Amino acid sequence: MGQTYHHQFGNMKTTWDFRARNVGEGKVHKKYTKEDIEEITEQIKAYCNLRFTDEELEYLKTKCPWIHNDYINFLSFWHPQFKDFEISDNADSGLRISFGGVQEYVSYYEIPVLEICAEVYYRNHFNYDELLKGFKEKTEEKIHDINFGDFDIGTWSEFGARRRLSFEAQDWLIGRLAEEKKKSSRFTGFVGTSNVLLAMKYGLTPVGTCAHEFIESVAQGNLMYNPAYSNKIAMDAWIKEYGVLNGIWLTDTIGDELCRRDMTLTYATLFSGVRNDSGDPFKWAKNWVEHYKSLGIDPHTKTLLFSNSIDSFKLWGDLCKYTKELGAKPAFGIGTYWSGPQTITPLNIVAKVVLVNGMDVAKLSDDSGKTMSRNSEYVHYLKRTLDWRLESGK
Repeated sequence: MGQTYHHQFGNMKTTWDFRARNVGEGKVHKKYTKEDIEEITEQIKAYCNLRFTDEELEYLKTKCPWIHNDYINFLSFWHPQFKDFEISDNADSGLRISFGGVQEYVSYYEIPVLEICAEVYYRNHFNYDELLKGFKEKTEEKIHDINFGDFDIGTWSEFGARRRLSFEAQDWLIGRLAEEKKKSSRFTGFVGTSNVLLAMKYGLTPVGTCAHEFIESVAQGNLMYNPAYSNKIAMDAWIKEYGVLNGIWLTDTIGDELCRRDMTLTYATLFSGVRNDSGDPFKWAKNWVEHYKSLGIDPHTKTLLFSNSIDSFKLWGDLCKYTKELGAKPAFGIGTYWSGPQTITPLNIVAKVVLVNGMDVAKLSDDSGKTMSRNSEYVHYLKRTLDWRLESGK
């Protein structure tokens, strides 16, 4: 995403908001405290002192061939800036964080901010040593279940950085999974992690897809575009940048049905598959297989990637079996189930784009609770544009 912003959207400015969905009065977790905010502020300041190392940039050159030299050069100069952040207690969760600036500079802040807000909270509100001990014990149980279970979980990767218990926990986890991959035939389906640093450390593949932010940013923050065509506009930009590389498309930014409408034969041929991140995954899989068939595409050639709340081996295995029966290739991006705390309810935290070039934008997923925008009137407007397309057939 960053390279596409760099090459095609250098003048785009965005504003992002942090939200803790299950933190606050009457919710699962107590509010962030004044002490939490002070520590989070200091940790973000420390993050702003980081720079990419020559070793890291060389790794991107050699292991990620779709990344261009001019973009590597940009990253060699890029660094976070604390002036881009606003941090206060003015939120129901007790913590408000907003950051903004040119998108090719500030989009990188999302994951580190979430990592910091999660780890500080877990360390300050719980016995961290007990959480880490429970994390390792539960992980070993899951590894045992994979090695000796009778279920098929297909191809999968670890996607959990933003809601992880801690860096220490994720580092240990990826090391264990990499160890099992070397010695156990039951772990051949484990392909890598979205944490590029840990992929580099443990000799794994860095994996991921585009995110909701990309579709929101390039398509909704421009008066020239009707946001009901967000997917088409964003796919055009992605294909211009990568052709057939990096070809898993996230389908639910403005609802899955319109994404299928825009995934015409050309796009469906160029993209290697699609990703589910909300709604009923079984219904979603069936709809996409039927869509590929309607275009004359063999679904065996396409990957259906599931990344939404895979929280048990039963669900994971059932989805894998069902997708294969439909005739497509299942894959899984497993986040909090591996990387989050294993003995308490994890934080449900996000950071989302809410303004693009000063204009409101919104994510309207297939789960209503995931809708996020600063402006409810814009959400109503966006829904009306989507209804118009759905009803008119355009």
